[in-house]
Amino acid sequence: MTGRAERSLSVVLHTHMPYVEGFGTWPFGEEWLWEAIATCYLPLLDVLEAHPGAVTVSLTPVLTDQLEAPGVAERLLAFLRGVREESHRLDMKAHPEVASQLEHSLARYRRAAKDYERRDGDLVAALAPHAAWTSAATHAVLPLLATGAGVRLQVETGVAAHRARFGGWGGGFWLPECAHAPWLDTHLEAAGVAVTCVELTGLGLDPRVPLRSAAGPILAPIDRALIDRVWGPAGYPSHGAYLDTHHRTTRRHLAWAVDGQPYDPQRAAAQVREDAADFATRVPDGGWTVCALDTELLGHWWAEGVDWLAAVIEACGRAGVDVRPLDARYGAGAAPAPALPVTTWGRTRTLETWSGPRAQGLAWRQRAAELRTLSPSERPSPRALRELLALQASDWAFLVSEDTAGPYPLERATAHEAALEAALAGEGEPELRNLAPYLA
Repeated sequence: MTGRAERSLSVVLHTHMPYVEGFGTWPFGEEWLWEAIATCYLPLLDVLEAHPGAVTVSLTPVLTDQLEAPGVAERLLAFLRGVREESHRLDMKAHPEVASQLEHSLARYRRAAKDYERRDGDLVAALAPHAAWTSAATHAVLPLLATGAGVRLQVETGVAAHRARFGGWGGGFWLPECAHAPWLDTHLEAAGVAVTCVELTGLGLDPRVPLRSAAGPILAPIDRALIDRVWGPAGYPSHGAYLDTHHRTTRRHLAWAVDGQPYDPQRAAAQVREDAADFATRVPDGGWTVCALDTELLGHWWAEGVDWLAAVIEACGRAGVDVRPLDARYGAGAAPAPALPVTTWGRTRTLETWSGPRAQGLAWRQRAAELRTLSPSERPSPRALRELLALQASDWAFLVSEDTAGPYPLERATAHEAALEAALAGEGEPELRNLAPYLA
C-alpha cells in the first residue's frame, strides 16, 4: 500500500480544568481558568477553525460548566484588562532590561480580550463545532471509584452534559488520566462509548493497532514515543528559543527564553517550524498513530505550542501524513484486546499518583464518601451528588502528590467532603454555582 494512508495520525487534545470558578483567585483558583482561556483556548480556536476536523478535541464537562457559569465573562475581562494591564506596567518598571519582551507578553492578553468579545463571550458555542469527545463529569480516576453506581454517575453525567450542550455525541470518551481497568468497559459500553484512549506502554503491544475490548468499546493505544517528543524532559518545549515558563518576572510574566536570553519571537517562530517538521518525520509508517496531549500544554505551559500545532498540521500535509480525527473509522480491523492490567499515563504508569502515600489518603476518603452517598439506604439530593462529584475530581490528589499548589487542593477536597456531609444531613447552603447542571 502506498500514499498518504500508510501514515495516519490523530492528535487528541484533552481539554480540562478543575472546578476553580468561584473558589479563590491568586495564587491558586480561578486565575488558572483565566490564564488557560487567554493563552490556550482562544488561540487554539483559530487553529481549529483554520483546520476543521484535523484535531480531535475532548472537553471535560467540568470545564464547560465553568465556561457557562454566571459572571465568568465579566471577571475574565476584568482580569485581562485590569489585573494583567497593571501587572505588566509594574513589571516593565521592575525589569526595564526586558521591557520589549513584556510588551509582547501584554499583547497576548490584549488580543485575548478582543478575541473573547469578538466571540460574544461564549466559548462553549465557539468550541461546539470542534467538541467531538466528552469525559467523566468531574474528571474522576474511574478505576479508583468504589462502586459501579459511582462510575455510572460520573460517565453518564458527562455524556448527558455533552449531548445537552452540543446536540449529539459520536461516542468518543476521554478516560481521566488515561486510567483504564477492563471492568470499566461494560459501563462505558452501556453509556454509548465507542472509543477511548489508553496508555499501554511497556506491555509489548503495537501502539498502531486498535484493540476491541470484550465489552465492545475500541481502545486506542497512545504512542508514548511520539508524545514524549512534546512531553518528555528533552521534548520540543525545552529548546532554547522558546519562552521559559519557569523563569518569570516579579509578577510572574514571561520575558526570557529557555537559554536565558531575552525572548525573541522571530527566533521562536523559526524553532516552531523546525520542530513541527521534525514531528511529522517521526509519525510511524504502516498504521494509525494516536498522539494525545493535554490541551493546556499548548499556549499555557508551552507558549508557542498552539503555533506548533498549526505548523504540525501543515508539515504533516507536506510529508504525506494523513491527519484525521479519531472516530469510528479507527476501529476497523481492531484486534481483540488481551488481558490488560489497570493502566494510566501517570508518572509510574500506575494509580500511585492518586492513591499512593503522597496523596495523603484522598482516594480512600473519596471512596468512603461515595459509599455513604450512593448506599442503597440513601436518597441523595442533587446537591449531595454534586458535592460528591466535586470531591471525586482527580486534580486534588494529583496536586497534593506533586506539591504544586500549596494547601489549596487539600483544602478544596476537605471543604467538599464537609459540604457533602452537610447535604446528606439536609443542612447548609449550596456553594457550587454551576457544577454538573445535567446530572444523569
